Amino acid sequence: MKVALIHDHLAQDGGAERVLKVLAEMFPDAPIYTLLYDQKNIDKYYSNRHIESSIIQRLPGGVKFYQWYMPFMPMAVEFFDLSKYDVIISDTSSFAKGVITTSDTLHICYCHTPTRYLWSDTHQYINELKYNKFFKKIISLVLNYIRMWDRLAADRVDKYIANSNFIAGRIQKYYRQSSTVIYPPVETDNFKISDVDDYFLIGGRLASYKRIDIVIEAFKKINKKLKIFGDGVDLERLKKIADKNENIEFLGRVSDEIKADLYSHCLAFINPQEEDFGITVVEAMASGRPVIAYQSGGALETVKAGITGEFFSQQTVESLSKILVDFDSSKFDPKVIKQHAEQFSVKMFTEKIKNFVDEEYKKFKST
Repeated sequence: MKVALIHDHLAQDGGAERVLKVLAEMFPDAPIYTLLYDQKNIDKYYSNRHIESSIIQRLPGGVKFYQWYMPFMPMAVEFFDLSKYDVIISDTSSFAKGVITTSDTLHICYCHTPTRYLWSDTHQYINELKYNKFFKKIISLVLNYIRMWDRLAADRVDKYIANSNFIAGRIQKYYRQSSTVIYPPVETDNFKISDVDDYFLIGGRLASYKRIDIVIEAFKKINKKLKIFGDGVDLERLKKIADKNENIEFLGRVSDEIKADLYSHCLAFINPQEEDFGITVVEAMASGRPVIAYQSGGALETVKAGITGEFFSQQTVESLSKILVDFDSSKFDPKVIKQHAEQFSVKMFTEKIKNFVDEEYKKFKST
């Protein structure tokens, strides 16, 4: 069985890239196709792998300003010739599922979400762009074209894997396709239980949809300690909201070792956003720490109320503050929380993916 992997792009290092890393380890001989890559990511994770990039990689600013080439990405991904492979596994939240395969090739798509800015979040995406109305109209027209392509491209997939039941519902709604849920891999072995300190924790990629702003506003009122790790486009706005309150600390981008240490000592990790799955939530639980989560999205599948954390029902400062004021971390058992997190381990992921690929390939060849 000759396998190839295809990923949207390797210009950043996030949850989708973690899935690709594990898939690459599972299929060590499989080449990796991607629209573009940042060389530092290749050097870090794929130094001995064959990486095939699209023409966008070689265009001016193709890596640094790749967003500007979005209208050409459908065409670029269709240029990949994958005719010599038996199985294609696309790891995607946007373009990679649009590859064209032969009738003899099984295409399995691990879908992180139907493209947010095309479907569920399209109006929010346009409204938050820092351009005038004229440019927003042009961008809307481009997105309309890509949305039509995306819907057609979705039908090229033979079998879908969703990263959560929440995303399985979106795949059904937007693509009219059924899917099998296999949760993404979390390196649970990298996290440990430690003595608890006196701070709450939040972090990851700092973007507006993460709603870290309501967490900062809540901590400005209750005067408990909050530590924020990570970097992103929303950092400066969040610092302005924090307004030099001494109980709120920005740590910037931290190493994996420091992040694990932060998890293990916090009173609780806070997840105020609607996530497709939410890897940071599981990392915190793998450290034995409870999670305070917005009652929506992937958190409903990973957090067990009263056992591994608590939910707040509305995405508001008031709703979150009610939980924070009376939150007692001592009522949670770290060992029980960590045991719960093990169901999302790399080992569980690899076993389920291997079984899925083998079974579906047998069915595909028999028909």
